[in-house]
Amino acid sequence: MSNPPDPKTKPCPLCNRPAAPDTAPFCSRGCKDRDLLQWLGDGYRIPGPPADVGLDSDEGAR
Repeated sequence: MSNPPDPKTKPCPLCNRPAAPDTAPFCSRGCKDRDLLQWLGDGYRIPGPPADVGLDSDEGAR
């Protein structure tokens, strides 16, 4: 007999399966790695205005 899922446990943010204790808040190492790749590849980037291209404080000292 298996235990029912704990209602306090949040599901995996990527696939909605129950989160595993050793990879929380994800359900598996695969989902955890996929999330990391999203961060590294700017997948969670928020669009905004371009960065100011002005001189850095170090460049003005030359």
